[in-house]
Amino acid sequence: MALLLTHANVLTWGAPNTLIEDGALLIEDGVIQDIGTSADLLARYPQAEHLDAHGQLALPGGICSHTHFYGAYARGLAIPGPAPADFPAILRQLWWPLDKSLDERSVRYSALVALVDAIKHGTTTLIDHHASPNFIDGSLDVIADAVEQAGVRAVLCYEVTDRDGPEKARAGIAENVRFLKAARERPLVSATFGLHAGLTLSDETLEQCVAASEGLETGFHIHVAEHEADEEDSLRRSGERVVHRLHRLGVLGPKTIVAHAIHIDASEREVLRETQTWVSHQPRSNMNNGVGAMDFDGMLAEEMRIVLGNDGFSNNMWAEWKAAYLLHKVVNRDPRRAPGDAVARVAMSNNARLAELFFPEQTLGQLTRGAAGDVVLVDYHPFTPLTVGNFPWHVLFGFEASMVTTTIVAGRVLMRDRQLLTLDEAAITAEARAYAPTVWERYEKFAQQALRE
Repeated sequence: MALLLTHANVLTWGAPNTLIEDGALLIEDGVIQDIGTSADLLARYPQAEHLDAHGQLALPGGICSHTHFYGAYARGLAIPGPAPADFPAILRQLWWPLDKSLDERSVRYSALVALVDAIKHGTTTLIDHHASPNFIDGSLDVIADAVEQAGVRAVLCYEVTDRDGPEKARAGIAENVRFLKAARERPLVSATFGLHAGLTLSDETLEQCVAASEGLETGFHIHVAEHEADEEDSLRRSGERVVHRLHRLGVLGPKTIVAHAIHIDASEREVLRETQTWVSHQPRSNMNNGVGAMDFDGMLAEEMRIVLGNDGFSNNMWAEWKAAYLLHKVVNRDPRRAPGDAVARVAMSNNARLAELFFPEQTLGQLTRGAAGDVVLVDYHPFTPLTVGNFPWHVLFGFEASMVTTTIVAGRVLMRDRQLLTLDEAAITAEARAYAPTVWERYEKFAQQALRE
């Protein structure tokens, strides 16, 4: 059944980017088949199912280049012992005990609550990075089932690490290999090969991961230089900085995503640029963890492939735009840093080109003929002119999360007039909350053990 979206102000984000006032889109078989004015498309397709936007702004669905569904149960969690003094302490006291606490049920509900959040914020494609060392085998299937229930697109992986011993490292490798093959049968789900970070991976394990990935046409998804500890560890292990070590071992390349890259130097930036590796920026997380800020402007000037993620913060990607826009100005004490058009280009165009690598038969991040029917409606009625040129600053200074009213993926309406249609938010919230004490009790045990070590 065709879906005809009418009476929207359509920002195409194509080449060229165009704003169609009182515009319309016809979506059929998951793809935008026609675009034009409402009057023209209503005349051409009178039998199509009709969704009236009532003058709202129609935009391509949002894309997140790096997130962690599994972190949902951290919200409101009390960390025992003294407050973590730095990022390595945050890992030891919060994230590593929490990921050990996850079982099949908590993995499922962590994913579902994150997907509710994504749909409500108009984020239609997410690249997730998962860890649950006491539930590895089949964990990505549980998440993929939740993704398909929600109706969004997602790219999944399992983070391989040595921190839980060689047996679980091998299990993580096996889960990535298994799911890279299984995901081929899931139209809305794709896969990559997950790695935690250089500081918890030996050369031997990394070599095993690279060998296991052969023939699977994949890259890797790994944290890099989020804190100085990653560089210090790499220098101790190999005498090399972390990007050089990963390059030597065959991890980098045009389908690999490195998250953060805050503490890399000029030589490492050059390697990332030459290998066409993607670098994902998570400003809200970086501020929260006190780890610093990447060289956003310098990397863009060097034509590096910069994309925007959220690292498990809310899937309100507009908030990530705003954080990126502000963070680099205050860090550098220069209001010219991270200009709005650059932030928009990273968040929309670059994120879309990355996502298309995992969905190669789709054109994402634009509302044009032949593109995927991934659309969000924003109830934004500006009191100053909105143009193609000034759109980024309307987002930065005008958009709020509550303005997203409708989310559509592949022509399927997932939320209409702020009512979720594919997920029962109240039931998911109740189930997740009922299970939280069990997860938190396990977390307390693992966290106390970490404090003693």
